Amino acid sequence: MFTVYVIESNSSKKRYIGQTENLELRLIQHKDPKFDKRSYTKLNGTNWILVYKETFQTRKEAMKREQELKSYRGREFIKQQLGR
Repeated sequence: MFTVYVIESNSSKKRYIGQTENLELRLIQHKDPKFDKRSYTKLNGTNWILVYKETFQTRKEAMKREQELKSYRGREFIKQQLGR
């Protein structure tokens, strides 16, 4: 199973949209300052929390949905889902 997820920083209120096969590990990596010091999540806040997720059978489906959520319409959909 593959997961498309949205995390939000408590400090900056920025959002990150990604996809992974192992959500638990990926969330740990986002919070680990040693993992990738140049990544978007390291540069834009701390205390990232999971605010939305969807699961898919294939990576191809997950990647397609990730791109949809990164579009204007997708970001509006996320705002509606989160009530913000």
